[in-house]
Order: sequence, then structure tokens, then C-alpha cells
Amino acid sequence: MREYTVLAVLAVLAVVALERWSGTRVFAKAQFWVSMAIVFGFQVLVDGWLTKLSAPIVIYSPDQFLGIRWPWDVPVEDYLFGFAMVGGAIILWERAKQRRRTSDTPAAPADDTTDTPRATPAHEEDACSTDQ
Repeated sequence: MREYTVLAVLAVLAVVALERWSGTRVFAKAQFWVSMAIVFGFQVLVDGWLTKLSAPIVIYSPDQFLGIRWPWDVPVEDYLFGFAMVGGAIILWERAKQRRRTSDTPAAPADDTTDTPRATPAHEEDACSTDQ
């Protein structure tokens, strides 16, 4: 069984499900895809150096991945994991921003139609008042 490949695909599917569940719609934003292109560019450089077959620093078991390497000997599964990791972080970040915005909005007053004067709470009274 190609465990690395299966886990990479499952990670991408989990991020797609997370994006749909979160309601962030980050996949519909150009900013997301630009950030993914930047990640891809750096991933090619770093992963290419780490996994080059001429002098590998990271060695993959041939039984655990598809064996497709592009470019510079980078296993294609690495791109799936990179997408899942960065995409998931962005989605969770955007979700947290949404939740923060909704919790920061003040609640509307229940019924403010009466002209009844309200007592000022003690903590709002002017402790330095000169009217004493």
C-alpha cells in the first residue's frame, strides 16, 4: 500500500471539507491562489534540494509513494501535503477572524423606545465631581 500517497490525498480532502464547512470561501479568493503559488515556488526549491536523487537528505521508501518526482526529484505527494498544510492554516485563520468579528459586534439594545430615564450605574458616576 502506498501509505504516503493515501495520506496526502486524505489531507487534501480534509482541507477541502474544512473549507466547505468553515464558510470562509478562501478557495474563491485570488489571494489564496497567489499565496499557494508562492508556497509552490519555495517548495520546489527547498524540496528539490532535500530530495534530489544525486545527494538526498530526505529518503522516501519506494513502497510508500507513487514514485513520480517532478521537478528536481520532488515526490508529487509533497505538493499535496504542502497544499493541505498551508491551505488548512489559512482556512483556520480566516475562520478565527470571522468568529472574532461576530463576537466583537455589540448586541443591539432590546427595546430602546421608552423615554424613561435610566439610573447611572455606580461605576459610571464621576468620582471627581465638584457638586458635593
